[in-house]
Amino acid sequence: MKDLLKKHKFKLLIAISIIIVMAIICIRNIDIVTSAISWCIGIIMPLLVGCAIALFINVPMRFLETHLWSKSKSKFWCKARRPVAFILSMIFIVGVIVGVIWIVIPELIEAVKILVQSATVFVQKIGSMTEEELAELPFGQVLKRIDWNHLLETLQNWLKNQTGNIFNTVFGTITSLMREIFNLVLSVVFAINILLSKEKLKNMVKRILKVWIPKKSDMIAHVLSVANANFRNYIAGQLIESVILMSLILIGMLIFGFPYAPMISVLIGVLTWIPMVGVFIGAGLGAFMILTVSPVKAIWFMVFFVVLQQLEGNLIYPRVMGKRVNLPAIWILAAFTIGGGIAGPVGMLLSIPIFSTVYVLFKEATQKKEMTLAEADSPKDEATEEKTEKTESEEVLNK
Repeated sequence: MKDLLKKHKFKLLIAISIIIVMAIICIRNIDIVTSAISWCIGIIMPLLVGCAIALFINVPMRFLETHLWSKSKSKFWCKARRPVAFILSMIFIVGVIVGVIWIVIPELIEAVKILVQSATVFVQKIGSMTEEELAELPFGQVLKRIDWNHLLETLQNWLKNQTGNIFNTVFGTITSLMREIFNLVLSVVFAINILLSKEKLKNMVKRILKVWIPKKSDMIAHVLSVANANFRNYIAGQLIESVILMSLILIGMLIFGFPYAPMISVLIGVLTWIPMVGVFIGAGLGAFMILTVSPVKAIWFMVFFVVLQQLEGNLIYPRVMGKRVNLPAIWILAAFTIGGGIAGPVGMLLSIPIFSTVYVLFKEATQKKEMTLAEADSPKDEATEEKTEKTESEEVLNK
């Protein structure tokens, strides 16, 4: 090793100098570097999204592939198994999305209409009240000082002046939406190609690893296999968790007589896929809709939700997810905390499968290390036993 360092000392110094110079250039031009990185990420983002979509679709698709005509010996059904499983999985996922939109959006629009109508009636009532009637209200002195006609005129003038800005904003939003739709179509096409040729891609990756990294190819393939299994189990566990939470909220809302029970439970169940924040967004929207019916029930709904969420998040979620990803409950909570502190919601979403992968690999490495230590200790024990037997036989002969 020392001879190699002496022989390639000059080359090492040149390489280290180049790395230091490049690091200094990157630090001084950090804005250009970050923009270049974001540009590269934007280019490959459809591919990354396609991989994520493939992971999601692969959960029901794999289940259907293993149970669909599993005992059939027909070549036609064996070849048609994967396309049929893919089509059924897509129908299931699209049906769930359309069903959620069909349940949630009309109710949400109706709640907004009710709120706007209530606010309009409230403003009209205040505008028609006399000074004596305003004085009797809890905030009568404040409401009395407001010129409601001038307020409505100001709002109308502001809307007229902002028409051009609103048009530009809408146009920009439509343009970005069309771009995102195009990227989504590319991602779906990429996901379809991944799912329909899983074995070919797997064999190609193995060949590349064996050619370019022959010594570590088996280890890398095993790590990728464990990570894939953990991500798949995590998605399945998250789906079970969403169904459990949705069912608990629906039953609780029906027991306590809260309005919009089916819609709010479905909305919260879907938004649980957004780590930590999604559940509270769904609860906020649910409280807003209940507010249009009864402010008191909206307050009691938030109390009910906070209690249920604490019980579910600390008792049910770690146990359900721990069984799916082979991770103890305490490490589930630790993964959420560390992942959220490092990368926010995205870190929370990816923390559990990553922690599970590391946990499984470390557990396997520990078991192998224990076996090697046990094997290393066993010959010594045999040698000591032979020595003791020899000494005992020599003592007997001497006697």
